[in-house]
Amino acid sequence: MKASLTLAAGAGHDTESASLGAAELALVDAARKIIALRRKPEWHSVGCALRTRSGRIFTSVHVGAYVGRIDVCAEAIAIGMGAAEGDTDIESIVAVNKEGHVVAPCGMCRELIADYGPGATVIVPGPQGDHAVPIASLLPNKYTRHDDR
Repeated sequence: MKASLTLAAGAGHDTESASLGAAELALVDAARKIIALRRKPEWHSVGCALRTRSGRIFTSVHVGAYVGRIDVCAEAIAIGMGAAEGDTDIESIVAVNKEGHVVAPCGMCRELIADYGPGATVIVPGPQGDHAVPIASLLPNKYTRHDDR
């Protein structure tokens, strides 16, 4: 069941959730909880929650570094956590910033999400509020290796 509602996002801020169902709202809440718990300025400023088709939820934070180009996104860490457990069939994924606001995945994370969950939905911000979209809509004409055809 989908509902239009406002989700309390912790102390002092709300995020409009235009078309998120209960499972998606719970995933957003899990991402907010992990970044609130593990945020460390300059090191961990994005949280992620990923649900696999088995129903398991993996939460993570991004890993910062002094050399910014070697930062590892929270989405990649969550996918790796699932891989370590043998559970990588992504059903839905969301990332939030340090304030708990939903953020869209970067290009590299879009590639990873599409590789591990070609049918996955991604919760993204939008003018009408947060909403879930198919990963394919965020990464049209996805790269594939020649041997994958």
